[in-house]
Amino acid sequence: MNDLYYGDYIQLDTILNSQRPRSFARMEDGNDEMLFIIIHQAYELWFKQILFELDLVRNIFIQDRINENTPDMSNVVHKLKRIVKILELLNQQVSVLETMTALDFLEFRNHLLPASGFQSKQFRLIEAKLGLKMEHRHRAEYYKHTRRGGLSESDLKEIEEAEGESTLKELIVKWLERMPYFDEKYWVDYKSSSDANADKFWSDYRSVYLGGLSEMERGRLAEFDAVFFEKGRGDLSSKAMRAALFITLYRDLPIFQLPFELLNTLSEIDELLSNWRYRHFSMVRRMIGIRAGTGGTSGAGYLEGTLSQHYIFREITELATFLIERSKLPELPGMLKEKVSFNV
Repeated sequence: MNDLYYGDYIQLDTILNSQRPRSFARMEDGNDEMLFIIIHQAYELWFKQILFELDLVRNIFIQDRINENTPDMSNVVHKLKRIVKILELLNQQVSVLETMTALDFLEFRNHLLPASGFQSKQFRLIEAKLGLKMEHRHRAEYYKHTRRGGLSESDLKEIEEAEGESTLKELIVKWLERMPYFDEKYWVDYKSSSDANADKFWSDYRSVYLGGLSEMERGRLAEFDAVFFEKGRGDLSSKAMRAALFITLYRDLPIFQLPFELLNTLSEIDELLSNWRYRHFSMVRRMIGIRAGTGGTSGAGYLEGTLSQHYIFREITELATFLIERSKLPELPGMLKEKVSFNV
C-alpha cells in the first residue's frame, strides 16, 4: 500500500481546480469573480458539514426514548453547538465578500445570469431539516416553480422529500411531549398556595405570573392560558410548551441542564441564521440597490422579507415572555426533586 499523501487525502487538486470564472480567461486579467466563487464554494462546504451534523442529531431524536444515562443528550448538544460555531464563521465570512464593491460586482454580474444563491439546494435542505415548511417561507411561490432562475426539478423534489421526513423541530416537539415529570406520582406532596384541585403547580405559577404583569400587560394572561393549556403556540402543542417552560425555569437542576442547553442552542441557531440573512440582505442592497436578483427574485426586497418570516424555533425563543423571577419559583415537591437530582 502506498503512503497516503496530504493532497490526495483531501482531494486538493479537485478542489483547487474547481473554480471556473466566466468573465475572464487569464488569471492576470482577473477580477473579483474569483473571490465570489471561492466564498460560495466555502459556504457550500460548510453547509455540507451542517447537514451532516443535523442528520446525526435527528437520528438520535428519532429514538422512542432518549436515555439520560447515555451520552445521547450530550452528543446532541455538542453537535448543535458545532453548528453554532460554523454559523458564526459563515457570518464572519460575509466580511470578506464585503471587500468587493458594487462596481467590482458589476464587472461580472451579467455572466452569472440566471444563476443565484437562491438555488443553493443545501441551504434549503438545512432550513427544511431544521423545520421550516414550504408554506411558511416568504414568497413561497418562488420555491414551487422550476422556472428559469428557480430551483431545478430534482433539487425541489429533494427539498420536498426532506420536509416530508421527521424534521428536527418535529422531533424536539415529540421529545418535549414525552417529558415524564408531570406524572401525578411525583406531585403527591406538593404544597400548593392555591385551592385548585388539578394542575396545582401551574395554577400557582399562573398566579405569580399575573402578579408580575404591569397594567398594560394584563392581556398576556389570556395568551398564557392559550399557549400552555389550550392550543399551544405555532408548531408546539400546549404539552410541549409546558415542558419547555418547565425546563427553562428549573434549568439549574442537574437533569435539566443539558435539555436547557439544547433549547438555548436552538434559539442561537435561529439567531445566527437571521444574522446571516440580514448581512446578506444588507450586502445585496449595497451591491445592486433595488434591482432584481440574478435568479429573478426581487433581490434585496425578497431577502428582507425572509428576515422576519424564516424563524424556525420562534416558540422556544419567545418562552421568555412567560418567565417569572427565579426567587418566586414554586418549591418543587421532594419526590420530584429526588427524581431529577441523579440520586436514583
